[in-house]
Amino acid sequence: MYSFTDLQAIVEKSLVQLQLPSEPQNLYDPISYTISLGGKRIRPVLCLMSANLFSDIVDKAVKPALALEIFHNFTLIHDDIMDKAEVRRGKPTVYRKWNTNVAILSGDAACILAYKYLVQTNAAILPEVLKVFTTTALEVCDGQQLDMEFEHLPFVTEEDYLRMIELKTSVLLAGAAKIGALIGGASMVDADRIYNFGRYLGLAFQLQDDLLDTYGDPKVFGKAIGGDILANKKTFLMINALKLAGKESLAKLHLMMKAADVLPEVKIAQVKQVFDEVGVRTIAEDKIAHYYGLALAELGKVTVREERKSVLLHFAEKLMGRNR
Repeated sequence: MYSFTDLQAIVEKSLVQLQLPSEPQNLYDPISYTISLGGKRIRPVLCLMSANLFSDIVDKAVKPALALEIFHNFTLIHDDIMDKAEVRRGKPTVYRKWNTNVAILSGDAACILAYKYLVQTNAAILPEVLKVFTTTALEVCDGQQLDMEFEHLPFVTEEDYLRMIELKTSVLLAGAAKIGALIGGASMVDADRIYNFGRYLGLAFQLQDDLLDTYGDPKVFGKAIGGDILANKKTFLMINALKLAGKESLAKLHLMMKAADVLPEVKIAQVKQVFDEVGVRTIAEDKIAHYYGLALAELGKVTVREERKSVLLHFAEKLMGRNR
């Protein structure tokens, strides 16, 4: 069995060895640039871990794993345009470094390149792998569209929000896990269990991200606290606060969300005070624990020896332990 670090090294080495076309330079350089910005490579490593769960050989899953990482980077290139984000991992985003037109076309090319690597899957299981990947890719786009629409809606339900983050975040983790499982030789039943493991883990992960944006340690979290509050994002915390707040606290929330001249630290403090009053931190922690428990239960049903599950269990613990 490979460790997470072993598989991470395989992914990094394979990404370095990617042979993208050199011309047109302004089409492919932005793709190489985005990939070079780094990250934990969670999706390709999860693909390899899932393959390794059922097989001692992971080489046959490397190209599909790269496809998942390239696709993920395509979404980042386009998301940064839509979000008007100027920095990613401390570096200028593609549309800022080049321009918007270059970023759009490079993102398109990255999406197509992902399929180029994906089709290098064993022909016997390629149709099923393509089905999972294509369904997942469309769902990610669905999630992004819902996220943009939520910005302009006066009210978003908890159910709608959970569906949005499932589509935008967790289905790509789930798809990566299932693709790896299929390549590793899993039965369809076990492949679906691994898919659900990734789906529930992705939900727990995104909800924890929401929680840490307000209550995390900036040194551990890796970015400034309160960004979602300043952006008036309808996160799980905000949705529940708007639902549970009393008349005065609700008025305070609406005032803070509409105020254009309030100091950032004041806005964060005022909103966080309401969060504390209504107990949304505990509500979020309970929901995170719920989805994390469902993820572990799905992994527990997979019909392989328990010791083979240790790497995925460690991965889940590490992914959810960023606040420790």
